[in-house]
Amino acid sequence: MTDSNRGSFGSKIGLILATAGGAVGLGNVWRFPYMAGQEGGAAFILVYIGSVLLLGIPCMISEFIIGRHGASNTARAYTKLSNGTAWKWVGYLEVLTGFLITGYYAVVSGWCLQYVYASIMGELHGDPTFVANYFKEFSSDPVRPVMWTVAIFLICHFVIIHGVRGGIERASKVMMPLLFILLLIIVVAACLLPDAGKGVEFLLKPDFGKVDRNVFLNALGQSFYSMSIGMGCICTYASYFSRQTNLFKSALQISIIDLLVAVLAGLMIFPAAFSVGVSPDSGPSLIFITLPNVFNQAFASLPVLGWIISLLFYVLLSVAALTSLMSLHEVNTSFFYEELKIDRKKGATIVTVSCAIIGAFCSLSLGATDKLSFFGKALFDWFDFVTGQIFLPLAGFLTCLFLGWYVPKQILQDEFTNWGTLKGRLFGIYLFLIKFVCPVLIFLVFLNQFGVFG
Repeated sequence: MTDSNRGSFGSKIGLILATAGGAVGLGNVWRFPYMAGQEGGAAFILVYIGSVLLLGIPCMISEFIIGRHGASNTARAYTKLSNGTAWKWVGYLEVLTGFLITGYYAVVSGWCLQYVYASIMGELHGDPTFVANYFKEFSSDPVRPVMWTVAIFLICHFVIIHGVRGGIERASKVMMPLLFILLLIIVVAACLLPDAGKGVEFLLKPDFGKVDRNVFLNALGQSFYSMSIGMGCICTYASYFSRQTNLFKSALQISIIDLLVAVLAGLMIFPAAFSVGVSPDSGPSLIFITLPNVFNQAFASLPVLGWIISLLFYVLLSVAALTSLMSLHEVNTSFFYEELKIDRKKGATIVTVSCAIIGAFCSLSLGATDKLSFFGKALFDWFDFVTGQIFLPLAGFLTCLFLGWYVPKQILQDEFTNWGTLKGRLFGIYLFLIKFVCPVLIFLVFLNQFGVFG
């Protein structure tokens, strides 16, 4: 397998939509809105924007540089830049992280498909206790969650085997506009509900009294994870960039799309929740327990509209989950077919089968059996903990040190300025952030996750 027969994005809009799709996921739809609501509303959003500028965009550009310079899978791209030194293992760490996340993320993605089906069949109508029990019974079922995990892998597999332009780019050009259309439809419907203004105010009214050290650290963490740093997705997609792609401009555009989806999600969730007197701060359970009940109550007088909105919402979730899963799948597919020197279909099959097995075990650990729990934590939760709280920040931290202190400055400048064809006025700021600021911020986020700051 040679670099010359790798794929590439065929258009600028395809590149932006595909890469943004890899960054936009379920975390944008539930985590960002409830964090914003709890931690100062618009004040948190402003802190988050600052975090993106200080941490998210510089880290994304760094992975862009590594991916485009290497023009290969993430592990090989790091190996090329490191000249075979120990730094190459950072690339392998990102591939491993992406592989593990692919397995358990597909479980939650499969839940979204189940809820699309349940919405179509009208199975989500009932009181809050019924909805909570529905999720509990479904998630602990030994068959249905595994079936939906396999189903979403098969959809993802079909896209990936058709390559970068024919698969990922073509699918992204359909799914990302669809995601925005669905978001806007539900936002409009939610904002027309009684007392919806309270929900909008909850999200967009600044409360600077809530802004403290934890808000800054949480915003930094959200910017890091929301932009898919440290899991190989950004680096892998960048390997398909052309030499004319403006890396800084692309990172900025993707960041804006990522933020826009998150804010629209808040405008979708909060007005509906406040219209029925529900505080949308229930974390992960918001999607599958709180919101079905919110839709039932908010549109009780118009049950057909409630059914449509509920269905559109879970289609939206499924699209967001699938775009992220595609990027994770591609990290591993590109690794296997290039390193094993096999064709794309065989590489994709290895990923689909192996990650579906991981997903099945993770799913079964959530209630179907207690034999997949260790030290009081289910296998699913262990995957989430190890990748999210250890591997991701570690990979991001090491990448900053790698580019800031090991890779020759001229290589970074050439990539940043497209070999002198761009002015690159911000290169000095980028280099300073990567060398001195980003490593410190990531380290603080890492410590905060483990409660060091209380």
